[in-house]
Amino acid sequence: MSPVPEIDVLTLVLLALAGLTAGWVDAVVGGGGLVQLPALLLVPGLSPVQALATNKVGSIMGTSVSSLTYYRRVGPDLRTAAPMALAAFAAAVGGAAVASLIPAELFTPIILAACVAVAAWTLARPKVGRTTALRWEGNRHLGAALGIGAVIGAYDGVLGPGTGSFLVIALVGVLGYAFLPATAIAKIVNLATNAGALAFFVPHGAVVWQLGLTVGAANLVGGYLGARMAVARGSGFVRVIFIVVVGALVVRLGWQTVDQYWG
Repeated sequence: MSPVPEIDVLTLVLLALAGLTAGWVDAVVGGGGLVQLPALLLVPGLSPVQALATNKVGSIMGTSVSSLTYYRRVGPDLRTAAPMALAAFAAAVGGAAVASLIPAELFTPIILAACVAVAAWTLARPKVGRTTALRWEGNRHLGAALGIGAVIGAYDGVLGPGTGSFLVIALVGVLGYAFLPATAIAKIVNLATNAGALAFFVPHGAVVWQLGLTVGAANLVGGYLGARMAVARGSGFVRVIFIVVVGALVVRLGWQTVDQYWG
């Protein structure tokens, strides 16, 4: 594992601001990793694996408080959230185990195409996600929830940015939840994916705790504020923020892809 870099005060302040913003975005609709992980990757001397691991510390602190806020104020469907979270936890452990073996750039074009499809689908169906209308009951619903948790959990363990957004759109588009309850469930599942990744990263000494706790404290504040705002404003507000975040992800990944292949 790479040595721990020396961190100056200005870097800590800037990372705290990134963590605060990421916590708010992540609590409202997911996608806080778009802000937080790139900020950590810019820290001099921090390896990609250290950045991924440290990002998980920050994320799990923010996701913990936003999950609790949603649980108390929205009452997410635990019959869906619990099995999804278990599947996502196990898959995230496996994903984290191969994070250092798979070049992240291999995922960029695939994720970009997925984000474009998600954005187009959401814009083309303005009424989707306003109310909950579940497509299945019983074992079919459970099977779909487990599949979503496993696939997205593995992705979060390997890389991570956009995980919350992918969870939300899967819960809305596949299972039939409205945006607000989908976000509430996504927070619980995202908490499990972060925990699964850390279950691998922490014993392997990949976490830079000074950075992780600094970003995490700010992420926690942002998560609390974002969750309260989302609950107060409802599914319509969450849908708008979702489109903005996915659009930002498309721009960022598009630029990264152009630079990767033609830069």
